[in-house]
Amino acid sequence: MTTTNRPIRRALVSVFHKEGIEVLAEAFIKAGTEVVSTGSTAKRLAELGVKVTEVSEVTGFPECLDGRVKTLDPHIHAGILADMTNEDHAAQLEKFGIKPFDLVVVNLYPFADTVRSGADEAATIEKIDIGGPSMVRGAAKNSATVAIITDPNDYALVAARIENGEGFSLEERRWLAGKAFAHTAAYDATINEWTAKHWPKPLTVEQPTAEDEPEVNETKFPAAFTRTWDRAHVLRYGENPHQQAALYLDPLNQDGFAHAEQLGGKPMSYNNYVDADAAWRAVWDFAPQIAVAVVKHNNPCGLAVGVTVAEAHKKAHACDPMSAYGGVIAANSKVTMEMAESVRPIFTEVIVAPDYDADALELLQTKKKNLRILKVSEPPKSKTQFRQIDGGLLVQSTDLIDAPGDDPNAWKLVSGEPADEQTVKDLVFAWRAIRCVKSNAILIAHDQATVGIGMGQVNRVDSANLSVERANTLADGANRTKGAVAASDAFFPFADGAEILINAGVKAIVQPGGSIRDEEVFEAARKAGVTMYVTGTRHFFH
Repeated sequence: MTTTNRPIRRALVSVFHKEGIEVLAEAFIKAGTEVVSTGSTAKRLAELGVKVTEVSEVTGFPECLDGRVKTLDPHIHAGILADMTNEDHAAQLEKFGIKPFDLVVVNLYPFADTVRSGADEAATIEKIDIGGPSMVRGAAKNSATVAIITDPNDYALVAARIENGEGFSLEERRWLAGKAFAHTAAYDATINEWTAKHWPKPLTVEQPTAEDEPEVNETKFPAAFTRTWDRAHVLRYGENPHQQAALYLDPLNQDGFAHAEQLGGKPMSYNNYVDADAAWRAVWDFAPQIAVAVVKHNNPCGLAVGVTVAEAHKKAHACDPMSAYGGVIAANSKVTMEMAESVRPIFTEVIVAPDYDADALELLQTKKKNLRILKVSEPPKSKTQFRQIDGGLLVQSTDLIDAPGDDPNAWKLVSGEPADEQTVKDLVFAWRAIRCVKSNAILIAHDQATVGIGMGQVNRVDSANLSVERANTLADGANRTKGAVAASDAFFPFADGAEILINAGVKAIVQPGGSIRDEEVFEAARKAGVTMYVTGTRHFFH
């Protein structure tokens, strides 16, 4: 294949979005480039002074089917696909009276924008581009002699190459072709994401599965998992300074924590996003109650509900004031002036809430200039979680507080007397709170607030010890485990973990159960007169 530049003498231009096309028009006029175009693009170029040949003049056939067919014709695609370094291709074009294109400029129907607008199915289907991707892929395949442009950011570069008569080198055309293939791949993946959700496999269609495999939910777990995300921000660095990082967004969705509006403070970092997202999820586990979470390194160091958001924050912060230093605060209710005053003296990296009172926002913006202040209007909605492993991707439904065992009415009392109303409230709080704590997780709570958390340990005994230690290391020396309740995210494999909590003075425990030594655990609680419930549901968080 040739390695020389190919001047741009003939161009095909068909773009939905016309922004920036003036730059190309000026270059076409100066260089006398022959331009073939379609519909509204041709009209716009003509308005800008470009002498344009309509596609219908080239094909000898008018646009039809409401514009669905206009460029799908050999007179167009042969001109795009002919490799002019191939003598046979050149001879065939001459035989059929077809002229080759040196440049193809295309951008596609706005499918994702149409979906986000809430358009109905018929309107959405009309924005599935057919001719556009065909031209893009054809030109990209034929990068030997054709330059393909899909990104308006490249218009200025194209214009310069048209005006100086150099065109693009083979290396550059291949680079542009790579961008084009990425563009159509992302476009098709977005369409696939929409169709998978709106056109799932009918229940009447049966497909055999292996005996040892569960039935597949094709909507959640399609045979080929094709999704696309658009780069929104390049971050300063990743989890550590030597790592690179960026934030990508789902083109079909305009909500979720990733779309947070930043109202103040420094730019968000990778770790800020991770911690703030964890805190944001945690507080919404308690809705409609007002809740505040304080998170550090993707783990809560305080979580509480309150009558007011200020009360909830004070209770959450009191769980572990030392660890709260440099943490992230999330609230599921509007931040008031009282809460802002409470946050003011605490070094905090990020605060996120659905809204802020005007005076509270002003105080945080003026008195804590480095504090990243985020506003997220909607609670978390994601029903699917992704986790990359080397060479693969794990996909699962999001762990929510929606399993049968999350309903306290379904809990089974295995030891002690039934809990009174206040103790039940604390147990329910502890059980909801344990969802957001890294496994192995033990959580001690009182008055619907965490007082001690043991997380991320490789055995449950260490987590139990850590939760007790955290509960009882405040400066005032108070024993916060006595009369409190505890939750475990998974069963106690032995009685020792539960005994640590019992000996520390907790009066009630909620845990999933399911260990082969359950009776030993239950008996330890019975012997101490401690109330214990089993849920039959666990909430591992790795």
